[in-house]
Amino acid sequence: MSLFNLKGTVKLGLKSLWMHKMRSTLTTLGIVFGVCSVIAMLAIGEGASREAQAAIARLGSTNLIIETVKPPEKQADTGQSDRVTAYGLTYSDAESIQNTFSHIQVVVPVREMPGEARYETRKVMVKVIGSVPWYNQINPIRLLQGRFLSSTDVNNTLSVCVIDESLARRLFAFEEAIGQYIKISGGFYRVVGVVSAAIEPQPTGRSSSNSPVPGGASGVVGNVYMPITTLKAYFSDLNLSLTGTGRTAERVELQKIIVKVEGNKNVIPTRNLIDTLLKRLHEKNDYQIVVPLELLREAERNTRIFSIVLGSIAAISLLVGGIGIMNIMLATVSERTREIGIRRALGAKKTDIIFQFLAETLLLTFLGGFIGVLLGSIIPFLVTKLGDMVTVITLQSLVLAFGISAMIGLTFGLYPAWHAANMNPIESLRHE
Repeated sequence: MSLFNLKGTVKLGLKSLWMHKMRSTLTTLGIVFGVCSVIAMLAIGEGASREAQAAIARLGSTNLIIETVKPPEKQADTGQSDRVTAYGLTYSDAESIQNTFSHIQVVVPVREMPGEARYETRKVMVKVIGSVPWYNQINPIRLLQGRFLSSTDVNNTLSVCVIDESLARRLFAFEEAIGQYIKISGGFYRVVGVVSAAIEPQPTGRSSSNSPVPGGASGVVGNVYMPITTLKAYFSDLNLSLTGTGRTAERVELQKIIVKVEGNKNVIPTRNLIDTLLKRLHEKNDYQIVVPLELLREAERNTRIFSIVLGSIAAISLLVGGIGIMNIMLATVSERTREIGIRRALGAKKTDIIFQFLAETLLLTFLGGFIGVLLGSIIPFLVTKLGDMVTVITLQSLVLAFGISAMIGLTFGLYPAWHAANMNPIESLRHE
């Protein structure tokens, strides 16, 4: 087909669609909503997936997180009215891991407990974290003011602490936090630094009932970081509770041990070796090893599945829109039977008739796809602003949605065009 004939076919198609404006508009809406829903759902799915992957990535792809977990009841001591149950990770575990494996860069023991921080008349609930000076090497926190914990603080069991910015705002408001003293559990601790608020994802999905942190984390405003030796010296590692049979106490030395490994290829082998070592040191099943690298790979696999499912659901609306286009074009062919007969009598070929009706179908589809892309780009923006959800529109989703709409228009337009081209010209001229 020459360029002149193509322009004439397109002009004829536009004229035909304009003569039936309402019908053309309603037919286009099916494609519009289909393309819009594909883009919007893929954007929402991509945003949720990237947020989850970013949370896992913040744990460190070369890190291993060994967590204390409460062992099953059958492994705990029972039958006593007053008992002390000891389980979980210990300081000696951290030393054993550090001394056993040469390719481990950093070993960070972490002890956590809830507490109440006071300054003058202000008091808030906090999470007290006892650790070592290199804690910030494996945790995504930034130093904003002052300094972080030092080896001198740890070696001399100094009563100092570092607080995060959210706690600094609540306790000190517009006052300078550095150099002030806050009271926690009867002791006073000098603030030597302020850090950014830590984002601590929970990749394991364990319930709070299995948490080894006494008292949970309800109403916690921020974190207080102390030398682990200070926390060990001034805070008890016993958690007392009353039950129907008497008093119970749980002794947990460390809630976590975070290990940084040299290179991604050593992560899984190191995990297996540490697991073997800890099994020898622990009679109870009171720990678990979380591998962020495995979680990240699993999240990437789930992303692909999630996107395929969401895209397939949204593509159904495009399919419905394509069926609507076929229905309307078949009705158009029936209405224009005499016109087709006249064109064939004047020398029009079958290919001319096919291109005429295909042009009308593709015009409807392209117009609907273009409007759908615009709306599909606006809806995720509104979802982010109004629903406080992360959405990500990718170029692939725009191309995919528009491409599918064009393919559906071409596929569902072929049969009506073929049907029109194969009409008997003489029978068509007789049609009233």
